[in-house]
Amino acid sequence: MVATLVRLRLLVLRNSFRRSTSQLVAVIIGGLYGVVALVVVLGGLVVLNFAPIELTRTIVVIAGSAAVLGWAIFPLLLSGVEQTLDPARLAVYPIPLRPLMTGMLLSGIVGIAGAATTLAALATSLSWLRLPGVAVIALLTGALGAATCVVISRAVTSVASGLASGRRFREASGLLVLIPLILAGPIIIGVTRGIRTSADALPSVADGLSWSPLGAVWAVPSSVAMGDPLGALARLLVAVATFAVLWLVWRWGLARSLVTPVRSSSRTRAQGKLGLFGILPGTQAGAIAARCLTYWFRDPRYLRQLLIIPLMPVLFWFYSSLNHSGGIFFLAAPIVAFSLGIGMIADVSYDSTAFALHVAKAVPGRADRWGRAAAMLTFAVPAVVIISVLSAVFSGDWAIFPGLLGLSLGVLLTGAAVCAVTSARFVFPVPEPGDNPFRSRPGSNISLLGPTFAAWGVIAVLCLPEIVLLIVSLVTGQALWGWIGLAVGIVLGGVLLTVGARVGGSILDARAPELLLQLRKDA
Repeated sequence: MVATLVRLRLLVLRNSFRRSTSQLVAVIIGGLYGVVALVVVLGGLVVLNFAPIELTRTIVVIAGSAAVLGWAIFPLLLSGVEQTLDPARLAVYPIPLRPLMTGMLLSGIVGIAGAATTLAALATSLSWLRLPGVAVIALLTGALGAATCVVISRAVTSVASGLASGRRFREASGLLVLIPLILAGPIIIGVTRGIRTSADALPSVADGLSWSPLGAVWAVPSSVAMGDPLGALARLLVAVATFAVLWLVWRWGLARSLVTPVRSSSRTRAQGKLGLFGILPGTQAGAIAARCLTYWFRDPRYLRQLLIIPLMPVLFWFYSSLNHSGGIFFLAAPIVAFSLGIGMIADVSYDSTAFALHVAKAVPGRADRWGRAAAMLTFAVPAVVIISVLSAVFSGDWAIFPGLLGLSLGVLLTGAAVCAVTSARFVFPVPEPGDNPFRSRPGSNISLLGPTFAAWGVIAVLCLPEIVLLIVSLVTGQALWGWIGLAVGIVLGGVLLTVGARVGGSILDARAPELLLQLRKDA
């Protein structure tokens, strides 16, 4: 049974390469990055063989503790991305619990992340080649450390299976992933600076982690190398006890999920509460705007785009503060405007099969286009204005404000105009409603590239007047050019949006049944 489960895991991995050429290319590129990273880690471990024992101990214990912690956290944040050997799918088969757990453990090790972690854990023995006996101990404890990483991920996932099955948990966890990704630059710089300023404290941190469930297993070889066999034995007992406790927790959670599989729940709202539908105009465009505006603030696929609004100014403020200059901060407003405008490129695709209501009710394409654009502009325009004001305040130069606001509003309106056409013409593979917002379908990234880059180019060309006027305003220092740019951005952007809504509406009227057919195929 164990061999069957492992073979199933490898079969799923092999078949994932055969789904499409685009996915195979993506896997190969990702694999190359992984191999390069693994080679760098192995090279670093070999170099540590020539470093002082105390330094080797500090780096290995802290890095190993971070690996265990990562394996405990990321399965929760990325819930729904990996469905291989899902207990809910195996509950209908009479598989004994012990072989099932062993098979799931080995399947986790032979996966891409598990294999990389296992190789890196076993390679910690390379840091102790100068002491062959310690190297053998490091090889054994590395195997235990890799198994602990996989078991802790399974234990956390099985215990949180009831919570993770909830839609709100999946939405929140998916969005939480995006925040550190956007702020990766400041986080890396901050951590690097912190390490530089507190390098003397790192050995104490490593010593504390060596007695914790996270780092005990990684500290055993160094304790032996430092002539502390009793400390090594005590830390080994902590590591074995940690693995045993995690195994029992996983067994309890897995048994519970197999006997009582989780079920989705729903709730009903009281009658008479129409929300935005009772506030916006009772027209076709107003109803569509109310529905789309509800999506923007409740659907995680839209919410991840809204995170750009607060995070992008923070990101540019950080980089500006590094140079003690506010010059780069003014880019925040145009980039936020561009991100929100181009974010509508897959608006119809996000509707999924609910787009059938538009087709059944024969909603005019122009009303659909205006409703979707109005929903986005309702919050995007105030956000762009506020960020433009902050840019002027931060830079201390109010002369850039009109030109910057003109460019930002022009980019926003032009992006909405271009997407009003493209979203009526193309359907993209996107995460399903209620699914993890980071789950991607095979080939989705490749299919998005062509239309997205084309839309970027069109927006850049159509916004050239605002860009030129802003540059002239900055070079000459005359605010008049900025005010002209503000007028041009509003007027030209409004005209383009009107034309885009008209053209996109005509395309939608002609292709609505075809779009619905494509959406049903992708569902």
